[in-house]
Amino acid sequence: MSRKRPTIADLRAMKGKRQLTMLRVLTMDEAEAAERAGVDIVSVPPELVLNPQYRDAAPSLFTMPGDNFYEIGTADDFVRWAFRLYKAGADAVYCSAGYATIKRMADDAIPVIGHVGLIPSRATWTGGFKAVGKTAAAAMQVFEAVKQLEAAGAVGAEIEVVPVEVAKAISERTSLIMLSMGAGTGCDAQYLFADDILGQNRGHMPRHSKVYRNFAAEYDRLQAERVAAFSEYVADVNSGAYPEDRHIVHMDSNELSLFMKKVDGAA
Repeated sequence: MSRKRPTIADLRAMKGKRQLTMLRVLTMDEAEAAERAGVDIVSVPPELVLNPQYRDAAPSLFTMPGDNFYEIGTADDFVRWAFRLYKAGADAVYCSAGYATIKRMADDAIPVIGHVGLIPSRATWTGGFKAVGKTAAAAMQVFEAVKQLEAAGAVGAEIEVVPVEVAKAISERTSLIMLSMGAGTGCDAQYLFADDILGQNRGHMPRHSKVYRNFAAEYDRLQAERVAAFSEYVADVNSGAYPEDRHIVHMDSNELSLFMKKVDGAA
């Protein structure tokens, strides 16, 4: 029996009852795998949800497309962008732009997920790529940001690399669906990147990431096999081993004789 795709109301009803699972997926194959694995929520590039085949691959995933706010434009641009995605099958949109932009979308009943804590596009304001909210004053700033998202009409927020005690206290004091990326189990969902889970990330691994497979090694193996296959092809062409008779088409001898007479006459 297929799963029912959750609504905003469903997610709100589950708040505090169980941990939801969330992934950032980038490809149709990853989305299909998330569907089959029973993941609850996915964050995706906008172009993925705009693909007409997406909902065939991921019918029950609560899907949240997002992009850097500076790639989209003004609040009105965001509304047009969001409605296009909503029409294509998105369940909510991620937005790390200002509260006025979030409110503009929420006023038109677009479900918006905001972002607090470590926000990569604003990391310079909080000291770079490190934990946010480790002092009482900084923790209050995270709490106040959540309350501003509430007031703007957001339905949820990613809370990234915030001390677990702070994230838990905030989650207990907000109606927002809190999506934890390295902020512990006191929130409503655990959020990881598929790249990290699959071991595709060759760069820095965040503290909160967990690697379950080694796709990087598999890609290295496949690349070595790719080079070997291409090299064998080059060698076959150079030696005359390719093409063999089974790779080509022959002409009937009578037709060939007639053709040769015609072509010689034309020359």
